[in-house]
Amino acid sequence: MKRVFGVKKDKEPPPSIQDASDRIGKRGDTVDEKLKKLDAELSRYKEQIKKTRPGPAQEALKARAMRVLKQKRMYEGQRDMLYNQTFNLDQVAFASEGLKDAQQTMSALKSANKELKGMMKTVKIQDIDNLQDEMMDMMDMSNEIQETLGRSYNVPDDIDEDELMGELDALEADMGTEADGVPSYLQPDKEEPDLDAELNLPSAPSGNAAAAGRANAQGEDEFGLPTVPRASVRS
Repeated sequence: MKRVFGVKKDKEPPPSIQDASDRIGKRGDTVDEKLKKLDAELSRYKEQIKKTRPGPAQEALKARAMRVLKQKRMYEGQRDMLYNQTFNLDQVAFASEGLKDAQQTMSALKSANKELKGMMKTVKIQDIDNLQDEMMDMMDMSNEIQETLGRSYNVPDDIDEDELMGELDALEADMGTEADGVPSYLQPDKEEPDLDAELNLPSAPSGNAAAAGRANAQGEDEFGLPTVPRASVRS
């Protein structure tokens, strides 16, 4: 049966935008190469026309140059058409890529929305409010415990504040009487007055002075040795 009717051929997939753009780009490169060759040929004909004298030969060169120029214009038109097709394909490709990005964004948003809905089912506002209230109660209890532990046992509750202010004023008055703010027990002792100087009494003679006077009267020095007589100097 296959030999009689043959086998159904599979359809080829349609060309993608990138394939079409690549094919047009290759055609454009071919046209550019032909234009380069025509430009070189036109330049050669121009040089030959300048060197040839007016006549049939020059007219033949001009006819060839005109034919090459027409071909150049035709290829330039094809090149412009190919450039326009490439530009259109680029715009379609850009729009296609934008739609693909939009589809991926929508899929990501749907997935995130589904996850958020599942998470919101496990989190309730009432539970959060209750948790906050419990935390505030625990903080208040902790502050009360700290105040109770920090209470002093020796200070009575019925202290008269007026009495404390009176004692504080008395301390300030005592501190004001001290010299230069230094307590009296830290101040140096005052020097005792000299009674002899105040009463103008004569000082008592010392033993050394009396002994020296007797030694001079007896011809002895202060150590009890005889003094050496001094020679008199005559004028």
